[in-house]
Amino acid sequence: MDQRKIDGFTVSPIGLGCMGLSAFYGPPTEQADAIKLLHEAIEMGVNHFDTAEMYGLGANEKLLGEAFADRREKVRIATKFGPKFLFDENGKPTGTTVDGTPANMRRAVENSLRYLKTDIIDLYYLHRVDPNVPIEETAGAMGELVAEGKVRAIGLSEASADTIRRAHTIHPVSAVQSEYSIFSRDIEAEVLPTLKEMGATLVAYSPLGRGLLTGAMTRDNKPGGEGEYRQGAMQPRFADGAYEANLALVEEVKAVAAAHNATPGQVALAWVLGRADNIVTIPGTTKLANLKSNLGAASVRISPEQLSRLEGLADRVQGARYNESGMSAINR
Repeated sequence: MDQRKIDGFTVSPIGLGCMGLSAFYGPPTEQADAIKLLHEAIEMGVNHFDTAEMYGLGANEKLLGEAFADRREKVRIATKFGPKFLFDENGKPTGTTVDGTPANMRRAVENSLRYLKTDIIDLYYLHRVDPNVPIEETAGAMGELVAEGKVRAIGLSEASADTIRRAHTIHPVSAVQSEYSIFSRDIEAEVLPTLKEMGATLVAYSPLGRGLLTGAMTRDNKPGGEGEYRQGAMQPRFADGAYEANLALVEEVKAVAAAHNATPGQVALAWVLGRADNIVTIPGTTKLANLKSNLGAASVRISPEQLSRLEGLADRVQGARYNESGMSAINR
């Protein structure tokens, strides 16, 4: 694969979001199987792997630490801090909060370095902006990690254009991670132009619409089960009614895919990568076949006529990206 730049290093334009190996998309993948997938990803040219402190309460970082300990030079690891789970007196999760204080960052980064079995993190993000801590304070503390050699570059996730600019005046923001796909285009108005102006990279998560854009889901094959957060009130686009309406929109993506002898997921990834050369993607999967399919998107080129066919789909999507609580934590 051709490489794209994040600050002073290069990454594969199609990386791997590792969250689903440990949390949120059903039961965790068996460690041996997960490590095998991660190693196969490297062999296929993937070198950009994304994790976070909150993915399995450190379990995902520990997994990557085990997988990459003997091949650290072949990978670029990104992780994040900020969100923290809240628990009741019985240890049951009751919600989340965000802590962007320098003290919490110090606690989190030391854990991440230990879990990842590395002495430097390639890209360190503030996972969500803390409305109670000035972004200048958080960015300054993150910049100290760069000066100390614990982090190569810093980033923000789901931040507003104004917040990104303010952070950038304190320390260069090398990347911003936000949801971006054929179905989710709200960052186009302000965030993408800001990143272009700054010379920063967009790291697009959920470029496959949390699986909707793969074409694998049907009315009778809806995500569900223990540990699966694409159900209930958590994900409005998967709620009854909205889910069926959004599946109908995927038919347009399937039509474009058929013209390329490609999969809908490959078209969805090619669409994101074709928007600008400062964009990379981190689709997640737990299956080798899906990983191989995703990487095939690198050779798909969508014509202007096909792009116009996909142009209006985001405006027709039913349901917000997150529930009310989740939406309140983005674009801060």
